[in-house]
Amino acid sequence: MENRKTSMWKSVDWFTVLLYVLLVAAGWISICGASYDFDNPDFLDLPGRPAMQLIWIGTSAVIIFLVMMLDKNFFETFAYPVYGLIIILLILTVFIAPDIKGSRSWLVITSSIRLQPAEFAKFATALALARFMNTYEFNLLTVKNFIISIGIVLLPILCIILQHETGSALIFLAFTLVLYREGMSGYVLLTSICAALFFVLGLKYESVMWNDTPVSDLIICSLILVIICIMLRFVLNERKLGIYFFLITVCSGIAGYITSLFYPFNMAWILIGLIVAFSIFLILYSFRQLLWKYVLLALFAGVSLGFMFSVDYVFNEVLKPHQQQRIRVSLGLDDDPSGTGYNVNQSKIAIGSGGFSGKGFLNGTQTKLKYVPEQDTDFIFCTVGEEFGFLGSFFVIFVYGMFILRLIMLAERQSSVFGRVYGYSVAAIFFFHAFVNIGMVCGLTPVIGIPLPFFSYGGSALWGFTILLFIFLRIDSARKESE
Repeated sequence: MENRKTSMWKSVDWFTVLLYVLLVAAGWISICGASYDFDNPDFLDLPGRPAMQLIWIGTSAVIIFLVMMLDKNFFETFAYPVYGLIIILLILTVFIAPDIKGSRSWLVITSSIRLQPAEFAKFATALALARFMNTYEFNLLTVKNFIISIGIVLLPILCIILQHETGSALIFLAFTLVLYREGMSGYVLLTSICAALFFVLGLKYESVMWNDTPVSDLIICSLILVIICIMLRFVLNERKLGIYFFLITVCSGIAGYITSLFYPFNMAWILIGLIVAFSIFLILYSFRQLLWKYVLLALFAGVSLGFMFSVDYVFNEVLKPHQQQRIRVSLGLDDDPSGTGYNVNQSKIAIGSGGFSGKGFLNGTQTKLKYVPEQDTDFIFCTVGEEFGFLGSFFVIFVYGMFILRLIMLAERQSSVFGRVYGYSVAAIFFFHAFVNIGMVCGLTPVIGIPLPFFSYGGSALWGFTILLFIFLRIDSARKESE
């Protein structure tokens, strides 16, 4: 037993551990800068946030030791029970958590200690998904397996949405990349990406007209037709069919434009008619060739067209007013620098004022004077930009890049499906968190309120990310353990 534990510590990927320590240390320095109080400049005084974060870091070290000392089969054996307990906790949180800023997602232990179960749902969901996919002769393409896999991911999403914590729920979409790696059709991923793109384009240009044609519909329909032609030509190897579709689209567009000069009309209807006609043709062609891949392309076109018509309804009827306003500000449709756009506007000012090399540690005026709300939690990256400038920001992003690429490399070298699926889940979650948070702070993505891993202040986030990571490192270390 002792030799086995010794072997485990030797086989740990210490490079990933080093990157973890580097990110945690840089995060604590950033919290010191963001939370600095002129009246109480001592970082180690409780209940100051730098001192509290040190406590979270110390307890994280204990958690790391406990996780690494568990048997290598523990996580696969107890994946479902852990998942079940977390789901129960998420449901209980909906009813017993107090309302904090419109969200019922925090369990208040003491006045200074709160836990957010959603942070722990990430590793629990990753474990359950990995366990299910590791079953004998698992095939994600079967209807039953696909529905169950989606259900494992959707259940915590629904629980978290009931807590009015939409930002945390959206992070679970990271599991889409894992499903794609394990055999999910590329059409699902393509449809997801296009849905986001069409949603943005539909809102951005909804009020812009070109003669009698809505520009948003014209752009989206054109993109759908271009994607159909590209897929036929380069993915399905139907070169002639792709060229024919493209020529028909171009000729129809030219004819429609010339006609509109004399008899103005909505030209988007020509493109919509082409999409419908191409879809019907692909379905019939699929039956003739006895290949379902053409039906999938037709289904993509139909779903994309339906989504185009549903953008207004989703935006106006499904999203809440504050979410609508955040999106409109992010897309530049509204200018609200003193309201919804205040956080992002002040954050961009702070980052821009840092220049190339920054103002220096504790010398940031925007952060020290508390111009940026939530600057030590969701908007912690603006402190990095102001105090350490472009160089510091680039360094942080570079380390995150190395960290995520290392996780992908470790996931690919796993000998079991369980280890590979869990590893990709970890990499995808960290990627989504870093990408969305940094993009949010820079004004590139809507503000949805998620932490930057290892940087944002908070025990729940740090514990959740630490457990998520070190479970994977324990699984990876088991590859070389002696029997």
